[in-house]
Formats: sequence, C-alpha cells, structure tokens
Amino acid sequence: METNPEIIALVSQARDQYQQGDFHSAAAIYGRVGDVYASQGDVLMAAEMKNDQCVSLLRGGFLQEALDAVNGTEDVFASVQDFRRMGIAAANRGSVLEALKRTPDAVDAYTLSAEYLQKAGEDQMRLQVMQLLSAIHLKRGKLLNAVMALQSGFSGIRNPTKKQKLMKKLLFIRI
Repeated sequence: METNPEIIALVSQARDQYQQGDFHSAAAIYGRVGDVYASQGDVLMAAEMKNDQCVSLLRGGFLQEALDAVNGTEDVFASVQDFRRMGIAAANRGSVLEALKRTPDAVDAYTLSAEYLQKAGEDQMRLQVMQLLSAIHLKRGKLLNAVMALQSGFSGIRNPTKKQKLMKKLLFIRI
C-alpha cells in the first residue's frame, strides 16, 4: 500500500513529541494515524501504530489506556504469522501489565513474547524480554526462576557480545 506523505509527517511528529517527553500528544497522533490506516484497510500498520501508541501511553503513565491500545494487536500480527511483531506486542502488553501490578499476567505475556521472538529468530530481543522476566522473578523472591530465565535468554544468543559471553559463563557456573 502506498504511504501517504501526510501520514509520514504525522508519524515523524509523533516521534518528535515522544522524544521531547510529550507522551500524551505522541499517543494521540499515533492513535489518529492508526485510525487512518484502519480506514484504508491496512490492519497491520494500524496495529503497528496501536503498539507505538501503547508505548507512548505507558511512558506517560496512562496505563489502562496503554493496555486498551495494545490489546488485540497480537491477533492482527498472528493473522499473517509475523512472530517478530507478535513478540513485540506481547512484550508491550507485558510491560503495561507489570506497571499495573498484574504480575502473573505480565509473566504470561513476557513468556509468550519470548516464544514468539524465538520463532522469529530475534535472539537479542528475546534476551531483553527474558531479562524483564528475570527481574520480575527477583522482585518476587524467586531466585531460581530468575536465574533460569536469564540462562534461557543467554542460551539463545547466536552471536554474543563479550559482555554477554561473560554473563553466560557466570550464569552457567555450577556451584
């Protein structure tokens, strides 16, 4: 589908607002652009904009609105088996659920995100999600689960950095 120059300008404006810390304005613009894409029948780009809107709302502290924005986007990406964007949407949902203190739901969302990202071959993104999951386990006093989440995240890295290699060695030391 051809991209409208006005949409490009609006997305650029939303990014500028986001970078300036005006998360509510950025979210509003992303929402409008999402509505335009939806009216044009481009459900994938509409869902993409809803995810950007979710992140903006989350950063601004508008948690329920962020959850409302991201809900359903995983299903849109699933319809075309776009595991990368499914993983991102699930991680965004997990972040909102974590902020809402709905910890069990956040754990489920992050776990699902990691599965999607693994299917997409996105090992670095999966590691980030597993680190978030590990942090939740640490906060809940579940040290073994935290270590296992990190081990799982690092074990999937195909080309680790020097820092990641060191972390992997430390995590896999048997005491």
